[in-house]
Amino acid sequence: MTTLVLDNGAYNAKIGYSHENVSVIPNCQFRSKTARLKTFTANQIDEIKDPSGLFYILPFQKGYLVNWDVQRQVWDYLFGKEMYQVDFLDTNIIITEPYFNFTSIQESMNEILFEEYQFQAVLRVNAGTLSAHRYFRDNPSELCCIIVDSGYSFTHIVPYCRSKKKKEAIIRINVGGKLLTNHLKEIISYRQLHVMDETHVINQVKEDVCYVSQDFYRDMDIAKLKGEDNTVMVDYVLPDFSTIKKGFCKPREEMVLSGKYKSGEQILRLANERFAVPEILFNPSDIGIQEMGIPEAIVYSIQNLPEEMQPHFFKNIVLTGGNSLFPGFRDRVYSEVRCLTPTDYDVSVVLPENPITYAWEGGKLISENDDFEDMVVTREDYEENGHSICEEKFDI
Repeated sequence: MTTLVLDNGAYNAKIGYSHENVSVIPNCQFRSKTARLKTFTANQIDEIKDPSGLFYILPFQKGYLVNWDVQRQVWDYLFGKEMYQVDFLDTNIIITEPYFNFTSIQESMNEILFEEYQFQAVLRVNAGTLSAHRYFRDNPSELCCIIVDSGYSFTHIVPYCRSKKKKEAIIRINVGGKLLTNHLKEIISYRQLHVMDETHVINQVKEDVCYVSQDFYRDMDIAKLKGEDNTVMVDYVLPDFSTIKKGFCKPREEMVLSGKYKSGEQILRLANERFAVPEILFNPSDIGIQEMGIPEAIVYSIQNLPEEMQPHFFKNIVLTGGNSLFPGFRDRVYSEVRCLTPTDYDVSVVLPENPITYAWEGGKLISENDDFEDMVVTREDYEENGHSICEEKFDI
């Protein structure tokens, strides 16, 4: 029996057989401006000649799976002959879903996995649970950890003790990568160039130039300086999709500090946007979202737990999800949590080697466990008992 592990994120699906490596594939469909009628699915995005004005069709809205037609087409493609060639009669699936997922979505997922695809056994689980499993496997002496999963739609902060999540202390912050990209689009459109339709390009800009400031006001002052002294400012060359396929930062020595570029490339000049956008993760109130930032929420979550457990959580803070890849993210989380924590507690913040696929690797480990068979719901179980058996077994 083979096991397929699918960490079904709102932006990327991390997928692979448990005995192979993982692939990270866009979990959505695209339409391009030029080929209006053709829909591209998942990693067919690489075939689009001109991805400017790329139109995204997403299965997830606000972090929950609501568009089943799109999700089905993505899954058909992933499970089909071009990608994983899944033999459903001989395959189990481990699939992730968000915390506190709606019952109706859970039931639809059961039906699709068991009745349409006919997988032999299914384990539905939160991505953070898989990350925690991986962390405990790497650090067998630890009993507790707190998973900070900062993804596309949300940031979740979830404490785990002996692989069980502490529901009463789970916190969700409604800030994720999508909001950051959209905010960057708005700032750039307001200040220099109309890019509201260029989600794909600006997302690339965000990944290439944004970083988390260690001292916001100091960086703000540097960003106001003129000429050479302004070390924050970068010039980003936008792709034109004929000669320049992917945008890039101009090397410092090639920057023209005053006047125009001769070369005719389209340039975005970015200064405080570089750190003001990721700053929203730490101070959502900057753009009027009245919620705690990540460090404050970590401390608040831990303070909701029994006092004797608290030191164990402070020294096992694990960062996962795409936003944790911003340069400076880990250090900023550490320094702010340190400031908010009593001095006699140790604070340690761990950023795994690949925070995006960390949960997938946890799923791979679970599938190799001896008690894996007790965790799944088999097709016979489901045909006999319906949704109720899934509700009992899966702790969502």
